[in-house]
Amino acid sequence: MDDRHSRLGWRALTGRQKSSLGVLAAIQLVLGSAAWVDLARRAPAQVRGPKWRWALIIGVNFIGPLCYFWFGRLPDGSAASGLEHRAYRT
Repeated sequence: MDDRHSRLGWRALTGRQKSSLGVLAAIQLVLGSAAWVDLARRAPAQVRGPKWRWALIIGVNFIGPLCYFWFGRLPDGSAASGLEHRAYRT
């Protein structure tokens, strides 16, 4: 890449590119904020692994908050109690 292009930065982007970056940045901020708030309000027993580790992982672009929501949180109530409940209903 030419040094001249790498120094232009924001000015070198088209309006559509700037808008796209703004939307992506907003999505990232919302995802991260929601994940950190959820993590702060959730009891340690409802989180897989140490909360400090998830707080760091959440800071990793889009994938961090998504990983927290998919893998880091335990469901409300234990899985075993849900299975027992289903076994009694059938």
